[in-house]
Amino acid sequence: MNTQLLTWRDRFERIRANKIFETVVIAIIIVSALLIGAKTYEETSRFHYWLLALDMAVTVFFLVEILIRMAAEKRLRDFFKQGWNVFDFLIVTASLIPVGESDMVLLARLLRIFRVLRLVSMIPELRMLMAALVKSIPRMGYVALLMFIIFYIYAAIGSFLFADVDDYLWGNIAVAMLTLFRIATFEDWTDIMYATQEDFSWSWLYYLTFIFLTAFIFLNMMIGIVLDVMQKESMAIELESGEGEAAEIQGLRGDVRELREQVTRLESLLIQQNEASSSRRLTDES
Repeated sequence: MNTQLLTWRDRFERIRANKIFETVVIAIIIVSALLIGAKTYEETSRFHYWLLALDMAVTVFFLVEILIRMAAEKRLRDFFKQGWNVFDFLIVTASLIPVGESDMVLLARLLRIFRVLRLVSMIPELRMLMAALVKSIPRMGYVALLMFIIFYIYAAIGSFLFADVDDYLWGNIAVAMLTLFRIATFEDWTDIMYATQEDFSWSWLYYLTFIFLTAFIFLNMMIGIVLDVMQKESMAIELESGEGEAAEIQGLRGDVRELREQVTRLESLLIQQNEASSSRRLTDES
């Protein structure tokens, strides 16, 4: 019985590690994303039942795929030790909510959108990018805090100086911060600058210093943080792969050592048997 279970687990493990199986899963995820996009067009309403059938087929495929991955583990709890496996399990479980004329239809459709994120869990490079993004968020938070301070100072100055020029853009500090965000994204910022230059000819200095701080310095700081974390993540992955290869080589060396020991034992047993047989012959001859 145990041998049969091990055989089935080995089969599931081979299926999970098969590149063709991974490619099919990625293709189905893309098809699922296209189905979600197709449902947003009114022209596809006449294919409602076909789209519903395809959605059910995709849901069943994801269910079978997650069950295969769970069955391939030696212990079921090992499956849930990895965060991406838990994420996939939650997404697939949420997809089982039926899409019909019920109060849960909107929630079910929203949850199905997140099936696109399964591409991240299936592709190692995307997992590395996502891990780097998540790990860089705390460090980017300090940069964002410093940016908020700069925004606040410039918004207060702009509100004090330019409120009489354009009350809609500079009436109070909250509106001024929204205006500065517009300037930081280069959305028609020159029109705002030219309007204030009619009363304050030196106001170009205000805008240029703000853009220099936010668009150039802080943005590059954000990019630098992400690149630094990505580099560390890639080095960690290479180190883990190197350790895995070293452990595999070490295991092979151990197997070779055991084989040599077994061969040595067999040789000693053969020698002992030969000596025993030769001693019997001498005894019989005498």
